[in-house]
Amino acid sequence: MNFDLSAFLPYQLAVASSRISREFAERYRAEFGLSIPEWRVLAHLAQSDAVSVREIHARVDMDKSKVSRAAARLETSGLIEKRENAEDRRLLDMRLTDKGRALIARIVPIADAYQAEMLAQLGDHAPAFRAALLMLYEGK
Repeated sequence: MNFDLSAFLPYQLAVASSRISREFAERYRAEFGLSIPEWRVLAHLAQSDAVSVREIHARVDMDKSKVSRAAARLETSGLIEKRENAEDRRLLDMRLTDKGRALIARIVPIADAYQAEMLAQLGDHAPAFRAALLMLYEGK
């Protein structure tokens, strides 16, 4: 059998994703003390009014337990609040607090700058890469 793992696209994507996520995490962890799961929860809440742990789990491809632990830490820090879901009382909706929105406002420029650096590395390949990645992301 002649199989080159380093040339296997799923492996390349997984390694690249992990590396990029860690590099970005270094930028916000030092200044804001956030973990990767906490950042992902905050980022998703910034896009929505109210979201359940179940919905975030489905969106970010992260274990429910990690989402729950991250949400608990964010709630303890005063960055999010949990409320009973109006349609299903078994679920809790999470929302950013004013403190959480202020933190996101400080992190977004860092995220934008990091993304700009990655796109600059890709140069002329950036549009084609983004289009291909979107196809994989959306499952088309």
